[in-house]
Amino acid sequence: MQRITLPERPDWQTRAEGLGFTWHHDSGEAYWDDATAYEFSLVEIEEGLEAPTAELHQMCLDLVDETVKSERLMGLLEIPEGLRDYVADSWKRGDPSLYGRFDFAYDGTGPARLYEYNADTPTSVYESAVFQWLWLEERIADGSIPAGADQFNSLHEALIARFRTIFPMGGFVHFASDPDFVEDRQTVRFLEDLARQAGLDPKFVAIGDIGLNEDGRFVDEQNWLIQAMFKLYPWEQMLRDDYAEPLPTAEITVLEPAWKSILSNKGILPLLWERHAGHPNLLEAYFEDDAKASALSSAHVRKPLFSREGANIDIVEAGRTESGLDGGYTGRAILQAVHDAPLFDGRHVIVGSWVVGDQPAGIGLREDAGRITSNRSRFVPHLIRD
Repeated sequence: MQRITLPERPDWQTRAEGLGFTWHHDSGEAYWDDATAYEFSLVEIEEGLEAPTAELHQMCLDLVDETVKSERLMGLLEIPEGLRDYVADSWKRGDPSLYGRFDFAYDGTGPARLYEYNADTPTSVYESAVFQWLWLEERIADGSIPAGADQFNSLHEALIARFRTIFPMGGFVHFASDPDFVEDRQTVRFLEDLARQAGLDPKFVAIGDIGLNEDGRFVDEQNWLIQAMFKLYPWEQMLRDDYAEPLPTAEITVLEPAWKSILSNKGILPLLWERHAGHPNLLEAYFEDDAKASALSSAHVRKPLFSREGANIDIVEAGRTESGLDGGYTGRAILQAVHDAPLFDGRHVIVGSWVVGDQPAGIGLREDAGRITSNRSRFVPHLIRD
């Protein structure tokens, strides 16, 4: 694994705009890095990233199966008491999952180490699935990378196939997000397009426009019944908002399913460690209020159960604290062992490893000058050189 630099492609920003990738810059700061890439060997991809992704995903599913049978574990993960049966039933019914993303520290020499599992509302799927693949094709065409270069990236095809598996008869599916947050709306547009390619009939509804009819069923702003919905709206909020109570009887298929509320919680990190202590792909972790957390008292990363994009994460080491952006996340937290993301040319990089259904489906990389990856960190494409 190595970091390489390349000349930027002429007019790549115009190309991005034309394809709907409008968040390639944020407040004037680059989000997509067109002058950098990471090279991997095939062994690094297959053995260092793909295999651990499959194994950790199965470990997570086993944890869900245990958790839905345990009031204690549901309580530790702060699943609202009145909706625990709803979450458990979604698992017992086999409600299908579309996708998720593991975030790893990996440098090509040691085992990938799990930072967290973005199992519910992972973003960066468009740039992972499409824009970095176009980058690969154009770089091969202009001769800046070898003609035989490849990419670990089957996301586009895998997501279409997964939509077909979940909805084998086709049909009407709503897609919901905040309409005013550009990255979320464009991400959902991309998924709508994939659903259309899978033979579905997608319809967008703003999260704030979803209502209830007199029968207790969810409807959109035109009073159309919502029977199946992909939502880019986290379960930790959805289980606590005004419309949470009708969920168990609303007769609605939701992507991601309610059992993903277990896996999108940082609390799975100490639970995984408790069950698989010493596993090479895990970092030591405990709930903050667990007496065992004293093992990490002098050096740890503190993560609130429901934080996202590096917000409200603290790295405590040698009596000093380094904090991520304030996203307003409070409440209970977990402590995880300090394990810095690898440093290449002064940039820390993490690898996001995608799962579609139950299968690894590709990677996307983010890098930052700081130790905490945030929504301001840059996305960097990759290639496989052999």
